[in-house]
Amino acid sequence: MNDDRVVSIGSQSALCDPLTELLREKAVELLQAAVNAECADFLSRFAEQRDPAGRCALVRNGYLPARSIVTGIGPVSVTVPRVRDRTDQGIRFESKLVPTYVRRAKSIDALLPWLYLRGISQADTGAALEALVGKDVANLSGPVVGKLKRRWADEYAAWGKADLSKERWVYLWIDGVYSGIRAEDQKLCALIVIGVNERGQKRFLAIEDGVRESKQSWREVLLGLKARGLVAPKVAIGDGALGFWPAIDEVFPSTRTQRCWVHKMANVLNYLPRSVQAKAKAGLQAIWMAESRAQASKALDAFITTYGAKYPKAAECLAKDREALMAFYDFPAEHWVHLRTSNVIESTFATIRHRTKSVKGAFSRTSLLSMLFKLATCAESSFRRIKGFDWLAQVISGVQFVDGIKQDNHNQQQKAAA
Repeated sequence: MNDDRVVSIGSQSALCDPLTELLREKAVELLQAAVNAECADFLSRFAEQRDPAGRCALVRNGYLPARSIVTGIGPVSVTVPRVRDRTDQGIRFESKLVPTYVRRAKSIDALLPWLYLRGISQADTGAALEALVGKDVANLSGPVVGKLKRRWADEYAAWGKADLSKERWVYLWIDGVYSGIRAEDQKLCALIVIGVNERGQKRFLAIEDGVRESKQSWREVLLGLKARGLVAPKVAIGDGALGFWPAIDEVFPSTRTQRCWVHKMANVLNYLPRSVQAKAKAGLQAIWMAESRAQASKALDAFITTYGAKYPKAAECLAKDREALMAFYDFPAEHWVHLRTSNVIESTFATIRHRTKSVKGAFSRTSLLSMLFKLATCAESSFRRIKGFDWLAQVISGVQFVDGIKQDNHNQQQKAAA
């Protein structure tokens, strides 16, 4: 192993840390007590059964050999009770807390792709984990990490074929993530799609590689989602990447489009000198923070009037997407904070953009995509449901919203009469 890539800072086991030792000691006691209680509950379910001699069918029979589970606070030892079946029916006790063959907590498996994406190579993963969780990481050596990567690739392949027709996906967020890492002979552009279902839960729907953000690449992604059962979402949110919008118009023509305001503001400000950017930013914020479409349209016209003469490119950049920038006004006001930007993708994949600062060389396409998939699934567990998710059923049913407010029949009749 090349020591210049991993700084040896000493593992937890080598440091005198009374607090960590106390936590580990109490964790051992708690885990052992929980496993024993789990076994007692298992035996209680068979308490009435008897063998031919009239004895209890299942009884305790000592313990299996002690096992060491690698956790976030280091290795924790546990002994799982052994159960004897006197009826020879093959009944066995298997702990749900410590399943057979498990040697590490799920949090450690979640840590591995993060270490890999942050610049720790496969050969150095063991040394990095030793510094984090202790020296007992023999089951996380380089070859085992290689096996985990192959398993992640299989999981990614299965996930990419999962049926999407069981749920109704209402909104989509899309973005192209340029990691800066070379996948084989070229830099990879990962095309990311996140959807929200009728219960307000955000989930990754697609993580594919593409040739930049071309129409054909996005078309293939959308056709793949459609083949998996995706029904046309109500609105798609993303930046001004040229390829996605003509692709979704072709595959899902009924889907509304909403441009990401964060990307749009950055693009507009890029055409302005630094001396006026602060004031111009406030003018742009006045548009998307307006209470109604009419107020937003008025603020947009004011911005173009103010800066159009001197900076026509900035005004043109804003004006060309006027309708797509204001689509969110036709949806519940509680959803506006989610519909105005694609930050859910940006924040999740921000760390990948720094990968090339730590790692040189190239990855295989499969290896990198499976790493992105594992990173995504780790981040997905912390996603919160969108605000006002109870409105989603009405959005699906076609209820109209004007400036974020639901329009009932009376309001619609008054509007028609006027």
